[in-house]
Amino acid sequence: MSTKLTLTIDKSVIEDAKAFAKAQGRSLSQIIENYLKSLPTEKGQEEISPNVKKLTGVIKVPKDFDYKKELSDAIAEKHLKK
Repeated sequence: MSTKLTLTIDKSVIEDAKAFAKAQGRSLSQIIENYLKSLPTEKGQEEISPNVKKLTGVIKVPKDFDYKKELSDAIAEKHLKK
């Protein structure tokens, strides 16, 4: 169920936000709603989206897998590659 919400925001911010939404092919309401959904819950934990839940268990990695090292190596390779 959708409910109308009135916000007071600086005019230039609204104009920029509308331009951004249009460039993304989405409504400003959709963007704001998705942002609000992404905020942590009262329990301090973020809810995992259904799309991420579907991916759980898809990839098997070794128990000693160091994702920070792998991420660091991938970033270094991307930016330091000649």
